[in-house]
Amino acid sequence: MTTPQNPTDPEPFLSLHTAVVLLAAVLTGLTAGGLTYLGGSGAALGVLAGLTAAGGAVPVLRTLIR
Repeated sequence: MTTPQNPTDPEPFLSLHTAVVLLAAVLTGLTAGGLTYLGGSGAALGVLAGLTAAGGAVPVLRTLIR
């Protein structure tokens, strides 16, 4: 026997679309930053490259993933 849905249940904090886009952006940033660091550019430039890649990936992924 199932229990009826409570109509006062709060909505989720993030939608599924937002969670997938942000997860993909984080993975993109980690990959770009890691490759930059392994390429010999240093930790600071690796972090900057990762943040730039993640920030740039969000609008692109938002339009691609629907």
